[in-house]
Amino acid sequence: MVAIVDYGMGNVASVKKALNFLKVDNKITNDFDEINESDSILLPGVGSFSQGMQNLKSSGLDALLSDLVLDKKKHFLGICLGMQLVAQKGYEPDATEGLGWISGEVIPIDFKEVRVPHMGWNNVQILNYTYFKEISNLDYYFIHSYHFVPEDKSIIAATVNYGEDIVAAIQKDNIFVAQFHPEKSQNAGIQLLKNYFNYVKS
Repeated sequence: MVAIVDYGMGNVASVKKALNFLKVDNKITNDFDEINESDSILLPGVGSFSQGMQNLKSSGLDALLSDLVLDKKKHFLGICLGMQLVAQKGYEPDATEGLGWISGEVIPIDFKEVRVPHMGWNNVQILNYTYFKEISNLDYYFIHSYHFVPEDKSIIAATVNYGEDIVAAIQKDNIFVAQFHPEKSQNAGIQLLKNYFNYVKS
């Protein structure tokens, strides 16, 4: 079972719909026992970094997730805000400590001649094909004003050009996170989710 973590930052229903379409057993939950017993964890979310961390900490989910993902090596998929929160620090709207699973910071998109937020469809460039196999159309849906800058560039799985190349996905050990929304990216997103959960089950 995939635990879709409900921590009050939205986006859970559309993720559940995508997993239901793929016939991937899942449950939207904030119950510690259910998350602990799950096969993998999915952290979605939209909104600010500081509010996301506040919600995780106030419920104690930050410590639980860190234990399961870092110590017990449970598979973890983060989407949009769920990607950003694994960083050491974010700045939306104020400097806030993140989960700290991956060294790096989430900083504002601040490039000349691009609109903020970055919203809409963009092609991504793949650097690690583990989860991107057999996807002919690499057009994914983005909506964000901040972007993740990891210290270790070798863990970048995909980039997107938006004024400059910025990180679209990161893969490190049992952690895979995407800035774009696969659940809103039609065939390309569904195939990515299918690849990911097939890999996790194997």
